[in-house]
Amino acid sequence: MEEADLANAGPKKTSPVVMIAALAVLTLIAGGGGWLVGGMLAPKPLSTEEAKIVEEAKAAIALKKAGQKPEGEAGKKDEGLPKIATEANGIVQLDAITTNLAYPTENWIRLEVALLFKGAPDVVMAEQIHQDIAAYLKTVSLQQIQGPRGFQYLKDDIEERVDLRSEGRVTNVIFRTFVIQ
Repeated sequence: MEEADLANAGPKKTSPVVMIAALAVLTLIAGGGGWLVGGMLAPKPLSTEEAKIVEEAKAAIALKKAGQKPEGEAGKKDEGLPKIATEANGIVQLDAITTNLAYPTENWIRLEVALLFKGAPDVVMAEQIHQDIAAYLKTVSLQQIQGPRGFQYLKDDIEERVDLRSEGRVTNVIFRTFVIQ
């Protein structure tokens, strides 16, 4: 008889106090986990030296935006890579190449590259490479260089031409700008 009463009784109701306690424990666990992860991800506070450097940089940026030069840069010019680099770094920045495409002819391409030489840079070879790249770009159509895959093919073709022209003396072609208009 007792077995029949237990079977017909159904599920036992839980008290609201137990439910609230379980919810409070879960909330505390979630809050503690969030605090722990936040502490690991949050940036560390800057030291006084780092804060001073950041403030100086902000002041220099504000002066440049206003058209003035910061105190230590009165004699400096705004320079990128030198056109003919020193033998120490072996980089030659070529002049910008601007030409129209083969098709459609109303589209123009502008490309700036730098060459990384193995050893001392060769100015004559760099000028020949510049002319070779300019001649090649005149044969390229817009459809060939569209999208990331097209740019990769263009880059590979130019690197192959540079490698052939330099006979292995240029180790890397650095693409600085690439604009199609």
